[in-house]
This record gives sequence, C-alpha cells and structure tokens, in this order.
Amino acid sequence: MGTIHRSGVFKKTNDTARLIITTILGVVLGFFIGVTFPSISLYKIHLPSSLRSSFDVATSNDQEFFIVRSHETTGGNVSKIYVPTNPRGAELLPPGIVVPESDLYLRRLWGEPSGDLKKKPKYLVTFTVGIDQMNNIDTCVKKFSEDFQILLFHYDGRTTEWDQFEWSKNAIHVSVKKQTKWWYAKRFLHPDVVAPYEYIFIWDEDLGVEHFNAERYIKLVKRHGLQISQPGLEPNNGLTWQMTKRRGDREVHKVVTDEKPGWCSDPHLPPCAAFVEIMAPVFSREAWRCVWYMIQNDLVHGWGLDFALRRCVEPAHEKIGVVDSQWIIHQVIPSLGNQGMPEDGKAPWEGVRTRCKNEWSMFQNRLASADKEYLAQLGKG
Repeated sequence: MGTIHRSGVFKKTNDTARLIITTILGVVLGFFIGVTFPSISLYKIHLPSSLRSSFDVATSNDQEFFIVRSHETTGGNVSKIYVPTNPRGAELLPPGIVVPESDLYLRRLWGEPSGDLKKKPKYLVTFTVGIDQMNNIDTCVKKFSEDFQILLFHYDGRTTEWDQFEWSKNAIHVSVKKQTKWWYAKRFLHPDVVAPYEYIFIWDEDLGVEHFNAERYIKLVKRHGLQISQPGLEPNNGLTWQMTKRRGDREVHKVVTDEKPGWCSDPHLPPCAAFVEIMAPVFSREAWRCVWYMIQNDLVHGWGLDFALRRCVEPAHEKIGVVDSQWIIHQVIPSLGNQGMPEDGKAPWEGVRTRCKNEWSMFQNRLASADKEYLAQLGKG
C-alpha cells in the first residue's frame, strides 16, 4: 500500500512539471513569433463571413470594413482598414475621407474654403475654340448666365487674347493644340469630374445664337423629360438631317417622318427618332455618364456617336429630342479642318474629312463586335 502511494505522488509531480515547462515554452515561442511578425494585414486575407466575427467589424454608411489592431513604427495603436466597397484603389481608406467625385469650381488661394464660392454653377458649357472665332464665342457666352460654368478647349494653343473679355476671367481654359472636342471631352470631362452639373453642353464654335436663350432651354428640356437634346437648326443653314431641323409650330419634337427615302425603316430609331447631331448636344449628367464610356480614345472626331446615343437612355425615342423654340444657326465654318496637314496634294481639310469617315466605319464595327461578343457570352449569339 505504501509503495503504491509514493508512486502516485511522484507521477503527479512529473505531470505538473511538464505542464509548467510546456507553458513556459509556449510563452517564449509566442513572444518570438510576435517580434518576428509585429502586424497582420487583414486586407490580404479574404475571410468567410462565419469567421469575421473574430475581428473588429465596423459599418459606416451601409459599408462594411474590417479593422485589425497592430503596433506600427509610429509608436501608437493604428488600425489597418480594408473597405471593399470603396472606389478601386481606395480600399485602405476609411469611407469618411474618400471623395469619389470632383468639380470644376474655381477656388481662391486664401481664406476659409467654405467661403470660396459665392455661387455654385448648376450647368457646364464647353466650346472647342480657335482665335478666329473669338468674337462669335463672346456672343455665345453672353447667352449664358452665372448658373453656367464656361469651359474653353483651345485647339490652337492661343489663350492670352481671350483676356480682353471680362467673362474669360471666370472661365476655365484648357489648351492642347490640334485636338477635337471629343478628344478633350474624353480626357477632361470624366463623369466624376462634371458630376455637380445637371446638364453638360458640348458645343462647336460656329453656332449662331441670336434666337437662343439658355435659361428657357433648360426649362423646356426638363419639362419634356429630355436626357439628350440639342437646339433646333435653322433650316437654310448647314442642315444634314431632317430630325434636327427646327419646327416652327412646337416647343420640342422627338420624331420625324420626312427623312431621306430608306432611312426610316423603324420610326423609333435614328436618324428619324432618338437622334441629335454632335455639333451642339446637351446631356443630363446621368446620360453623360453613359456616353462618356462609349467615346473611344483614338476616334477623336465622334462620327457615328450620334447614331449610338440612344443606347444611353430608355426609352430613347422619348428622352432624346430637339428643342424647336430655342434654335441656333450652324454657320458651317471648317476652322478645325484647317488644322490638318496637306498630304498627297490634298488640302488639310480633305485629310480631316477622310479620317472622319473612316472613324465612323471603325466605330460602327467596334460597336457591332461588342454587341456580338456580349450576346455570345449570354449564349444568344
């Protein structure tokens, strides 16, 4: 009996010693692991929802993001953040500091930022201009009130001469030589930059505006639910399509039936409906967000774009139209055409016109290919 008792005590002592030694080794090992890997970045680990409760999870504006506590070299407790719903590239920022959109408001270099703007323009008007049409642009700009921000794209590189106009001091000037308005639009009118503006005018420089009132135009566009529009064109000057010809007996029209023979096989499709030209279009910010993505980087003249605008609004034959009671005159001045280069004995404008036609064909082919590819992915091709 006594021998058995002494053996049990000895065994219990050994088990206790092993437990103490194992605990000490575990603490030491954990310390060295902690020193070797001082922080962990949760954004590199995609955890299933069942495991996320093991970490700090926070929400802000219906966005879920993850926080991992760690000691950084700054010496304090810093949180690593990953917000998958943030804009691409901003996932490591807390949602409250992310500013996904911008604007073209001009700001001063002093004072409180909150006092920079006496009035925020509601609409954006852009002209692609050269110095030869300076006086005509002056006339055009004076048709727009302070509710309209003016942006000039200078294709001839000359900006100083515009200082003679008082309004030019509050306009935005972008100068890159020998470029078209669609080249400028793709690069400087990103939807997230022009988001504050309800409507965006993207106009040529050779437009007569004697019969145009911008404020009334906006009212008519809103009244008739037009997401994409243009002023009616004077019938006797620079008219290409019947759809854009001014009708004198109405405020707005959205459909025509008197186009060239063979063009109106479907009365709800361009050029007989859901159609405006690219010389003086006006877009709602929602429609522009779609149109901007359709503009091709290398197809700078925009030919063919007018036939595809219908893809950005539904129903297009109701939301695209021509405002007849506020109309303009197309002066047909080929100033940008003269910015081309003479080749093979041809005048500069001839080379420009050839590229315009080629781009139209290229755009149509790209759009058709994109449609075909998409339908094939759906198994409908």
